[in-house]
Order: sequence, then C-alpha cells, then structure tokens
Amino acid sequence: MNKKARLDDRELAATSARDVNILVVEDEPHLAESIARRLQEEGYGVDVAQDGLEGQRLGLTKKYQLIVLDLLLPQKDGLQVLRWLRRNKVSSMVLILTAKSTVEDRVEGLKGGADDYLSKPFAFAELIARIETLLRRQGVVNIPILRVADLELDIETRIVRRASRNIHLTGKEYALLELLMRNKDRTLTRREIAEHVWGYTFDTGTNVVDVYINYLRKAIDEGFPKRLIHTVRGVGFTLKEE
Repeated sequence: MNKKARLDDRELAATSARDVNILVVEDEPHLAESIARRLQEEGYGVDVAQDGLEGQRLGLTKKYQLIVLDLLLPQKDGLQVLRWLRRNKVSSMVLILTAKSTVEDRVEGLKGGADDYLSKPFAFAELIARIETLLRRQGVVNIPILRVADLELDIETRIVRRASRNIHLTGKEYALLELLMRNKDRTLTRREIAEHVWGYTFDTGTNVVDVYINYLRKAIDEGFPKRLIHTVRGVGFTLKEE
C-alpha cells in the first residue's frame, strides 16, 4: 500500500510510530510477510523471525517496543521463547498470535508473560487496534482523529461523525471505514479489504465486501450532498472527496 496516502491524516501518529520497532515471530512466510507489510504501512519498523531460536536471539539483542509471537514455531516453541525472554529481563510488550485458541492456551500464554492474546484466523484491523492499545499503555503512540472532508473518525473513542452528525456503525462497518480512511485517495481491491477486515484468508466467491460497502454508503453518504465512497470498476473501492 501507499504509505504516504495515509500519513497525510496521521502525521502525529506517524511521527510517534517512526521510532517504534516491532518483531514478528511467525513461521508461515506469507502470513509473516503480510503482517510485516501491514505494520510498515502504519509507520513501524519491523523485523521478522521465522523460528523460535531466531526470535529469541533478536528479542534479546535488539530493542523492540512490541513482539508479535506465534506459539507453534520450529526450533523452539513460542511459549518457551516468551518465558526465556522474561527470565532474561526483556521488557518488550508481547502479543501472542496463534491458532491455539482454547481458554487453557490463553491462560498459559498470559501467565507466561504475554500482554495480549489474539487467535487465528484474525482480521488485520483487530491486530492493529490491539497493537495500538498495547503501545498506548507505554505512551508510545498518539492516536489522532482521521478526517476526510466533513467526515471524522476518532480512533480512541470510536466515534464517527459527518458534518457534526453522529453515525452509528457495526464493528465490521467501523473497521471497513477506518481502513478506507487510513488509505484515502487510494483504491483498495476487494481482496485487500477482505483480508484486512475479515481475516488474512479470502474466499473469492463471496460478495461480503460489496454488501458492507453498500451498508457503509447508506451510513455515511446517504443524505449528504457529496459522496465519499467511490467504486473503481474492475479494481475495488476508494474513499475520497469528489
């Protein structure tokens, strides 16, 4: 994605995030690359380790504000890595991201020293929100209000307004709007939208993106003189001033 397009409205966050480094420890190459790319688009510095031993080495030798850690890793499993890092006084925030999703797994991870736990499959919008929440605990990132024309989205309070009128959205509608606003003036494909809002895998046979785009149009465009959500035929959708 074009990082510049989103930094126009996120200058404060980008300035704060510029010094934030995140380590992604994930052995599935496509997923690791997708997570790293998404975090880089947010302005973070990102390193990737594809096994537990490499994650352990990087976690100890470099300073990371946050580590995204899978549990099912080759060489050394993620829970062992986490416990080893904590024993060695590594204070980085740790977000476990794993297919292990039972209550017992979550409890074990949190007791092992993790700060948060997110199960796969996941939506990138939720991953970013959880990372921002963890970083805010350290006073690292200031979260701004996103603005396009007379539309405002307050990321911290999740309040959406257009021309001073409050707009009530469902969770998925909110995530979709946030994605579009972070990428204003840029065309997002249906696959990009689905992977970021619904999860990192996408069934090309579904029309869920079009359905939710229509819901969002009714919420933020209906009754206003200028449309903000536009269809780019054969490509996808964009949010911009006409």
